[in-house]
Amino acid sequence: MVTAHADIFRDLFENRCQFRHFQHYLTGLIVLDNKSLTNISRCVLESADKTNLSRFFSEAPWFQDRVNDRRLTYLLQQTKAVRGPKADALLILDDTLCEHVGSLFDYVDRHYNHGEDTYPLAHNPVTSHYVSGPVRFPVDLRLYRRYEELTQWEAFVHKHFPDRPIPTTKKERARLHKEVDPILLADAAFQKLHQQFRTKIDLGIALLEAAIQHKVPFSVLVFDSWYLAEELVSMARYRHKDWISLLKKNRNLETHSFVLQDATGTRIPLVGPHIAVEDLVPLIPRTAYRAVTVQDKTYWTFTLAVRLPGLGKVRLVVSFKSAELTGTYAVLVSNRVDWNAQRIITLYLQRWPIETFYQDGKTYLGLDEYRMRNAEAIGKHWCLVFLAYSLLHLDCLPPSPMKRSLPIKTIGEACRQQAQALIEALIL
Repeated sequence: MVTAHADIFRDLFENRCQFRHFQHYLTGLIVLDNKSLTNISRCVLESADKTNLSRFFSEAPWFQDRVNDRRLTYLLQQTKAVRGPKADALLILDDTLCEHVGSLFDYVDRHYNHGEDTYPLAHNPVTSHYVSGPVRFPVDLRLYRRYEELTQWEAFVHKHFPDRPIPTTKKERARLHKEVDPILLADAAFQKLHQQFRTKIDLGIALLEAAIQHKVPFSVLVFDSWYLAEELVSMARYRHKDWISLLKKNRNLETHSFVLQDATGTRIPLVGPHIAVEDLVPLIPRTAYRAVTVQDKTYWTFTLAVRLPGLGKVRLVVSFKSAELTGTYAVLVSNRVDWNAQRIITLYLQRWPIETFYQDGKTYLGLDEYRMRNAEAIGKHWCLVFLAYSLLHLDCLPPSPMKRSLPIKTIGEACRQQAQALIEALIL
């Protein structure tokens, strides 16, 4: 597989040796369980010395941006016949944790793991992912760095307040920030680092812009509630992209922007200029919900056009999985007030491929198994993981979009087939 596609990237490497390392590393990512430089060198390269492969990441003058640009151009060419219509194509934004046990990696820090309520040492890349019919692949990546790590905040606190202990609790730490940050910002060195900080919203906007620059053909931007911010929504509007997001249940709605009626048609009075979503849902009469079927699953939904502070007029979709309207519920929101619940749910559910990419990338391709300590080398590793995944995905596509709307096999199956093919080639 690697050999079949590698020549597309040949001119991006200065010499034959670099190009061989490029092919060998991709092969190792795809077929080996242990993705370490040592194991790839031992199993794939002519020499078991990992030094040459290590220099390929740390010293060889190849550029990950150029490799990624070429990958996207090639993917868009190769998938043209099987992609769905642009109106249904999505760009998805999300982030993941690449956890580590050591603290010697550049920019590693303790990031919050929402699923486990922990703060592991990790890198936190924010990525964009393209989905159009059976076609789904990663587009680009930006590394999120926490403010305190990027600005070396603790070191500057010790510099300006040598006798001041730094608290560990979140609330006390926030209080200290308010007290000392104005003084730290007067330090030119700290100010320079402060200006380099980018929030996840900033990175999401950069990824949106990058996808448009690469001419990725999508119409809808999809993200979870963490990214629902005025800045990102404004950029989507400026770029003429529709969007769908999960909405936090504590978000406020403007009460003057809608009318809620009970089962008899009588208007339900709402007190104050705003009401939280979680306070609105209990007021919705059961008769207002409608059954909607998406991908053979039925959801009971209520829709409403409302105004969200800072975001303007939106379509709200409240969705339960049970006809009894019990248990947890999801709230989706979109700028398209003319879309019905079925279309909004259908498009949002296509956000799932970015989650499977993270899972497959870590399980089969070593997305989080790197041992390089240098940030540039780590970025190159991620770039080649994106490429390995993309080549495997091409092997998973159906011959035409009319025959199937999903890939015909999984990334895990494709990896196993490549490993078997390599073993057979060595034996024969």
